[in-house]
Amino acid sequence: MRKSINGLAAVVEGSFKLDLCDGAVFVFCNRSRDRIKILEWDGDGFWLHFKRLEKGHFRWPTSGEEQTLVLTGEELSILLGGTRVALKLKREELIGKRIT
Repeated sequence: MRKSINGLAAVVEGSFKLDLCDGAVFVFCNRSRDRIKILEWDGDGFWLHFKRLEKGHFRWPTSGEEQTLVLTGEELSILLGGTRVALKLKREELIGKRIT
């Protein structure tokens, strides 16, 4: 997770042989799956989004699975946001209370 825009762009182009400017977003996760970076081209420059989870981890393919995945927007949302509900349900202040 030390790479910034230029380093991640080099990984996308060099290792994955993908076009950075084709409208896709590129998501990178660390080994412990508690941090992600998203590299996005918006037409005139790059955005680098970063998120670090305080508890839990992202649902991420294991190292034995494909390293390059093509996902729909919904699948990406599930991959990145899937921990939010699980973490809220595990918090002690919600245990035993009715959630509406």
